[in-house]
Amino acid sequence: MAVDLTPEELALAAELPPSEWGKATASVEAWYMDDDTEADQRLPHRRTPNEPCPPEALHALGVRLWVLDADKYESGDPKLAAIRKARGYSYEDCITCTPACLPDYEAKLKMFYQEHLHTDEEIRYVLDGSGYFDVRDADDRWVRIWTKKGALLVVPEGIYHRFTLDEGNYIKALRLFVGVPVWTPINRPAEEHPSRQKFLASVGQAATAAA
Repeated sequence: MAVDLTPEELALAAELPPSEWGKATASVEAWYMDDDTEADQRLPHRRTPNEPCPPEALHALGVRLWVLDADKYESGDPKLAAIRKARGYSYEDCITCTPACLPDYEAKLKMFYQEHLHTDEEIRYVLDGSGYFDVRDADDRWVRIWTKKGALLVVPEGIYHRFTLDEGNYIKALRLFVGVPVWTPINRPAEEHPSRQKFLASVGQAATAAA
């Protein structure tokens, strides 16, 4: 559905272009993960030497990023309002993940870390704390995206991904959704699922366009 936006709303809703992601390291960083599956999932799992993931590579996968002033959330941030209007985010709730407030914390953390996809975008706005979103790239490598306060991250429909807290064991995040939320994860393998096929087609089209 087309949405009428004022020029001001269009400017406020504009995503952060990949060329600017490198200036936003206070809110987001991304790197290719090491192959250590035994160490705590909350560790950084950087390669030695560290291998940053180019923002353009994540953007080609459909990952989108905005950086907002999280301290403006409760007073009403016009930038967030413009993003919600432009992208049709009609639902929101707030979740806090810590050992103290999340029952069966360790079990839940392991569940979040199981590789899966969704039939819709996954949208998270970090209001406080930090955590890792891991996504599979076009070559099936894990890319770790460290989202910190102020980052609004969109993970596309159909991409294999997972989430974990970092060593701080704390994140407060706004969950956004188009319409009625569907939280059910579809665990890998799901290659024949329509959402997975849609994602693979989009990556193929992006690769063709970039060639």
